[in-house]
Amino acid sequence: MDSIVVVSGTGTEIGKTVVTAAVAAAARGLRVAVLKPAQTGLAPGEPGDAAEVARLAGEHVTPVELARFPEPLAPATAARRSGLAPVRPHEVAEAAQKLATEHDLVLVEGAGGLLVRFDDEGGTLADAARLLGAAVLVVAPAGLGTLNATALTAEALRSRGLRCRGVVVGSMPARPDLAARCNIEDLPVAAGAPLLGAVPAGAGSLPGDVFAARAPGWLAPELGGTWSPHRTG
Repeated sequence: MDSIVVVSGTGTEIGKTVVTAAVAAAARGLRVAVLKPAQTGLAPGEPGDAAEVARLAGEHVTPVELARFPEPLAPATAARRSGLAPVRPHEVAEAAQKLATEHDLVLVEGAGGLLVRFDDEGGTLADAARLLGAAVLVVAPAGLGTLNATALTAEALRSRGLRCRGVVVGSMPARPDLAARCNIEDLPVAAGAPLLGAVPAGAGSLPGDVFAARAPGWLAPELGGTWSPHRTG
């Protein structure tokens, strides 16, 4: 696996944090850092996404958060409304590069989708990935509508010279419907990249030790796991 991987999604609330935690858990034995450039919607002192990854994945994970804004909005909007300085792509890249000198794997988890703005100049997670030369792991939902959103995200990556590391389904239903079952086959075509896992719905509510033990079974060997798409649905 690359030493720095950017985790983005086709939208919000689709399982990016849980997928990030699964990848971190599957990297047990390595020194892993999880970088959350912009955490929105939480007050100071509340545990954020990076802390949640560490809780689920284990003590080998170092959580790092660059900026926090109280309102649950896009980072640029949340920063502007709070009067706080926004986080900028070059700051994300610099922080990730520094963490990479001290860790074997750095996972950079974005907010919302790939092109959500960090600042009023239009900086995005894609810009940070470009500065890092890092591949992007795309998290997608399982059901109807995911193929278009995944294809658009992949197209945005390619147009910026970025590589899609692969796609992981962020919340796979225990009883997938017809669309979800078909999408397991069709997502790699939409993305032009392999399907690298499917995290079951509700996985984030598991105790940390249980989550960490099961996580490799949700991810393909390319991400340190044992999962195969032929075992899903």
